[in-house]
Amino acid sequence: HVQLVESGGGSVQSGGSLTLSCQASGYARGSYCMSWFRQAPGKEREGVAAMDSDGTASYADSVKGRFTISRDNAKNTLNLQMNSLQPEDTAMYYCAAGTRCTWEPRWYNYWGQGTQVTVS
Repeated sequence: HVQLVESGGGSVQSGGSLTLSCQASGYARGSYCMSWFRQAPGKEREGVAAMDSDGTASYADSVKGRFTISRDNAKNTLNLQMNSLQPEDTAMYYCAAGTRCTWEPRWYNYWGQGTQVTVS
């Protein structure tokens, strides 16, 4: 049984920071690409940051230099440090696991329930 559980969302003012965490269980996480997606109301789900099984990180242009993805294999967690948050970062943020690091949601087999980030 694969399970991904996000935490760490909340409300912050513009320019603030938040750290999201994703607790993974139920599979050999090292075999998967782990990514963060977000979806704002009325918009499509978009990839934000991804980390391949070899530790290679990728970022969407909109968050480069502000967001940092990291993983702790000992704790089976995936983190997203978000700095200099802007109102346009407001969205539901999802953790996802798949066999291919891509911004296409269809390649991801497992999803968390999401955690809300609101920037005002």
